[in-house]
Amino acid sequence: MIIATFNINGIKARLGALTDWLDERQPDVVLCQEIKSVDAAFPREVFEERGYNVETHGQKGFNGVAILSKHPLEDVTRGLPGDDSDEQARWIEATVVGDSEACRLCGLYLPNGNPAPGPKYDYKLSWMARLEARAKELMEAEMPALMAGDYNVIPQAEDAAHPENWTEDALFRPETRDAYRRILNLGFTEAFRARHAAPGHYSFWDYQAGAWDRNNGIRIDHLLLTPPAADLLTDCQIDKEVRGREKPSDHVPVWIELAL
Repeated sequence: MIIATFNINGIKARLGALTDWLDERQPDVVLCQEIKSVDAAFPREVFEERGYNVETHGQKGFNGVAILSKHPLEDVTRGLPGDDSDEQARWIEATVVGDSEACRLCGLYLPNGNPAPGPKYDYKLSWMARLEARAKELMEAEMPALMAGDYNVIPQAEDAAHPENWTEDALFRPETRDAYRRILNLGFTEAFRARHAAPGHYSFWDYQAGAWDRNNGIRIDHLLLTPPAADLLTDCQIDKEVRGREKPSDHVPVWIELAL
């Protein structure tokens, strides 16, 4: 089963880019971020015609997450637990049923946090604390599970073309990376680094300053797997070439293959 994460940066603006990639890669499941659409306005028919079940957790104008799945989805929940007052649409979960196993899917759009320090950065860190709490629950369930999406975290210096430019940025500040490592240290496997150790792999290139042409990228889209899911991992790749196409997102898809 191929499971991908893709920050599409606006479903209306990137519909063609997304459907072209879907038709080419034929993923079984896609966890989308930044759909920037309320649920009622999401163009679900476009994906249903391609055989996908569609679940969304939308918000007008920004944020928003969705799951597209060619397999049945069960027990869909929306919103990261831990703060009932949080109205930002950044989390969606469901269980996907494969041929031999079921897997709990958690799609996330972690807050950017800039400018840092400040209220937005405080929100990012509090959100990551809630994420850690949910991650502990997933580990305790002892079933295949993953948390995938735009983490807005540059884990290590080799995950940026120019790490010196990110020193004070919310994506690379020590507090951010410490919070991310605490989650990893619960026992999660970061799928891409489990398959690729070399530097120079990125999943985001800014629209400004010719970042794509100069390959000035960062790797911030991650798939974290519980041990039972990691045991099923057979591949993980970044579809970098998607960034060079017409009207692209500033992110590209990252996908794994699990023997489900």
